[in-house]
Amino acid sequence: MMKGGDTIAESKFEVYRKRVGLRQCEVAEILGISQVSVWQWENGKALPRADKLPALAELYGCTIDDLIGKEDNT
Repeated sequence: MMKGGDTIAESKFEVYRKRVGLRQCEVAEILGISQVSVWQWENGKALPRADKLPALAELYGCTIDDLIGKEDNT
């Protein structure tokens, strides 16, 4: 169930990760961070640091705006 302010952005992290077929631990290893950080992004407990966003977007095959940008409802 969706809840709270950034729920849409939070869920995108998991959607994109699964789309490229990676586990949380694999993302963490590639980015040089802890698996807990990836879990926190996907569960709305934290957002990625700005310096990790370009690598994360490249890894997931999307743009930074796709990950954290607002929805285009036009």
